[in-house]
Amino acid sequence: MGTQKPRILPWLISQLDRGELEGVAWLGESRTRFRIPWKHGLRQDAQQEDFGIFQAWAEASGAYTPGKDKPDLPTWKRNFRSALNRKEVLRLAEDHSKDSQDPHKIYEFVNSGVRDIPEPDTAQDNGRHSTSDTQEDIVQKLLSDMDLSPEGGPSNLTMTSENPPQLLLSPESDIPALCPNWGLSENPLKQLLANEEDWEFEVTAFYRGCQVFQQTVFCPGGLRLVGSEAGDRMLPGQPIRLPDPAASLTDKSVTDYVQRVLSCLGGGLALWRAGQWLCAQRLGHCHVYWAIGEELLPSCGHKPDGEVPKDREGGVFNLGPFITDLITFTEGSRRSPLYTLWFCVGQSWPQDQPWIKRLVMVKVVPMCLRVLVDIARQGGASSLENTVDLHISNSQPLSLTSDQYMAYLQDLAEDMDF
Repeated sequence: MGTQKPRILPWLISQLDRGELEGVAWLGESRTRFRIPWKHGLRQDAQQEDFGIFQAWAEASGAYTPGKDKPDLPTWKRNFRSALNRKEVLRLAEDHSKDSQDPHKIYEFVNSGVRDIPEPDTAQDNGRHSTSDTQEDIVQKLLSDMDLSPEGGPSNLTMTSENPPQLLLSPESDIPALCPNWGLSENPLKQLLANEEDWEFEVTAFYRGCQVFQQTVFCPGGLRLVGSEAGDRMLPGQPIRLPDPAASLTDKSVTDYVQRVLSCLGGGLALWRAGQWLCAQRLGHCHVYWAIGEELLPSCGHKPDGEVPKDREGGVFNLGPFITDLITFTEGSRRSPLYTLWFCVGQSWPQDQPWIKRLVMVKVVPMCLRVLVDIARQGGASSLENTVDLHISNSQPLSLTSDQYMAYLQDLAEDMDF
């Protein structure tokens, strides 16, 4: 057999001891804290040496061979960060990656004895393996069987075997453990958000403040809110039919008005994922205003966040600021981020009136965003319990420590191009 891939921690310690990479250095004589340059690749002053540690690990791990493989700075950086995030003996102590003069991160070993980890034996195989060596070989075999081409993104991961084993990130281990219902992902939170086909929405409709409809649906190509008529079925998006007001309202005049609004929806109100955005477009004559608010009630008393355009798509929710606000909330410094979309159909936004006076109001909750906020709320946001369980679709729960959860959120904030 050939040489084994080095483990990240002994390799990293050796790089810190040598001090040959620009900006990669121990901090203090105790050598428990160290800094890593963390400059964004799109900055105009970015130089090759700013990514030296990421390239060095890509070469050491066999992911990149100079002269043979095409340089891929974002992937190198992402893989290095993910390797560190999986180590419970290491934590991110300070994040200065947004510093305009000296962007960097400071990591800290939480166990002083970790520096005594022996260097891995890279000699020829002698036929004997420890349990961790065997597990690492299994993981490497899985990785070698996968097409991890960055051009395709997460949704284009393919495996050569028909029934691939799946992986579960465990807080008790430095490497993934085999699990029957979990797909391989360097960041489970990214898996939760990246696959558009897995997005689930809870849709609730109100006629004059009275809840008349609620349904939770998977919408691979987005959804369309349509009136009692199903609308044009050739249009993209899953049609969500709003109920006939006569079945729930007793006031005939109000029933007639609501029916007129629904009839003007035409092709419907379309909502879909596009990258890190949720976009909306109205396909009928009925004007629609929107705002982001609390789950229990819309944000009244002020102007709407916007009007849904008719002839083009319009962004109504940006995942980037949401993740940033969620990190801040998890650290305990502000209220939880808002993620609920409210739509006022056929009338102006209830700026100066109670929202229950509006004929048709629709609330749309992206379920994956609710999950992320609920996790942060456990234990009072800033004091998360030791572990949290993340349920994704029909998968088994994924247990994460609070530090791992924060690290994965920070990973998302830096890499929102999924």
